[in-house]
Amino acid sequence: MNGKYYVLSEFFVLFVLLPLSLLLPYDFKIKVASVLIGFTYLLVMLFKSGSVSFKLERSINWHSFIKKTTVKLIAIAIITTIYVYVVQPSSLFCVPLSNPGLWVMILLFYTFLSVWPQELIYRTFFFNRYGSFFKDKRLLIVVNAIMFAMAHLFLRNTLVIVLTFLGGLLFAYTFKKTRSTTLVFIEHALYGNWLFTVGMGQMLAFPGMEAC
Repeated sequence: MNGKYYVLSEFFVLFVLLPLSLLLPYDFKIKVASVLIGFTYLLVMLFKSGSVSFKLERSINWHSFIKKTTVKLIAIAIITTIYVYVVQPSSLFCVPLSNPGLWVMILLFYTFLSVWPQELIYRTFFFNRYGSFFKDKRLLIVVNAIMFAMAHLFLRNTLVIVLTFLGGLLFAYTFKKTRSTTLVFIEHALYGNWLFTVGMGQMLAFPGMEAC
């Protein structure tokens, strides 16, 4: 198969067909196996391409990143705090106040077992593998955000889809500007952990948040 068509077929299978298939009513074990196979394939391709490095990028402009990320985090914090207060006030900061141990566990689990793999797949792999197909990099950012939102369709939660699309835009923009997995990982972890902290965990169908 022509290399270009192979890569496009790969894109369709991994980022369109697989997420959509999780909405179908078939055995859960097969779904898990399909995801693991897809993830393993992605990791192999990442390491073969040399896109993964465990060394901190030397070219990071920390001052600019911290300044911009702080502004965005403050804006997200204000908007989401008001949202939770209006929509579900009993959940506002419920987990960190009522069960700080669970809160810390959730933050650690989410950061290292969810955020890191997501950024490897949807930013590092996606941009390095498919970026050359997009002459307009703004379209690349939008498509990346759509694919990122589609990966969460299995949760069947409209709010999750909206937030992951908006988050996908932010993370894709950061990666396009910096080409840094480290920075986009930090940004994703900060925003995501804030959502769980402020009390949106149950709204986002995150396990362990039912008590609030």
